[in-house]
Amino acid sequence: MNLPFRVIDVGLRTGRFNIAFDQAMLELHQEGLIGDSLRFIHFEPVALVGRHQGLSAELDLEYCSAHGIQTGRRITGGGAIYLDRGQLGWAMVFRRGTFGSVSLAEVASLLCEAAAAGLRMLGVDARFRPRNDIEVAGRKLGGTGGFYDGDSLLYQGTVLVDFDTAAMLGALRVPRAKTAKHGLDSAAQRVVTLRELLGARTPSIQQVQDALLEGFRSHLGAQFVQARVTEQEMHRARALHDKQIGRDEFVAEIDGPPDGAEVSVGSHTGAGGTIVAYVRREGARGQRIGQVMITGDFFVAPPRLVFDLESHLRGVEVDALDAAVAAFFAEQAPGTLSVTAADFQHALAAAIDTVVSAEH
Repeated sequence: MNLPFRVIDVGLRTGRFNIAFDQAMLELHQEGLIGDSLRFIHFEPVALVGRHQGLSAELDLEYCSAHGIQTGRRITGGGAIYLDRGQLGWAMVFRRGTFGSVSLAEVASLLCEAAAAGLRMLGVDARFRPRNDIEVAGRKLGGTGGFYDGDSLLYQGTVLVDFDTAAMLGALRVPRAKTAKHGLDSAAQRVVTLRELLGARTPSIQQVQDALLEGFRSHLGAQFVQARVTEQEMHRARALHDKQIGRDEFVAEIDGPPDGAEVSVGSHTGAGGTIVAYVRREGARGQRIGQVMITGDFFVAPPRLVFDLESHLRGVEVDALDAAVAAFFAEQAPGTLSVTAADFQHALAAAIDTVVSAEH
């Protein structure tokens, strides 16, 4: 294969602008104004929540404010992350059938295997760990995630070259359960950097970029050509940043349970991540769903699917909740990377059971 990809780099930027640029690339690719592309990303200190996560539940906002760490919300799912100049980010946007794979799980495996192969050229035993991590001896060297929107796919990843562990531990509220399942005592032990692994032989950011490109080139059959950022990309990114992604209202869009005294919460953790459901019931006997909010560290495609599901469930009879979820997913036929209709049903059932238990 000889698949052409342009390679661009907009230099050091804030987290919110970098997210806006990702969205701009996706939109322009959908409109046919840019071709398949790979962008290298560099961050000012930022703590980012996933598209469906609650802001205050995941980040210590006081710590972030006191230490000059910006907060932001990604347009992809997954968990909260801390990024600064010690990490290298990459993002690819391309057509659905570019590599012959259709499902997001297949694409994730393909791209992570390619990235890991590139990193092995630097002298570390990097391996893909499903569903979306790149690890060395069980410790996370990089994370990835992405989603389809129409015929275009945005897929992103990071590489921990160096790391401010204190800043990460201060900015993120990392549950002990998340590290315990990996047999690790702390969040700091869960991750590893190229500097820790290689010491004086730690490569420069440019060398890491070159290694990733070689991994993608050899495993994907892609041809990478250095290119300039287009005026359209910069204009669209600035507009998205100023009108939505860079605004505090967007970052705090999900932050706590729905309004109302009768709110119950339930959660479900499966292979694809954790889903947390907040449910407010209404009606004389609380037999109807008044409002639902769904958060968590999962991936769905497209991300707006969760908000559509929340709207779909308003007014549904409690006894018909499972059927309503199943009908929604059957009609939408989403491309999900990590979770299924059954996972949502389990989380919602847990919330309903909480209400029933409270009533008795």
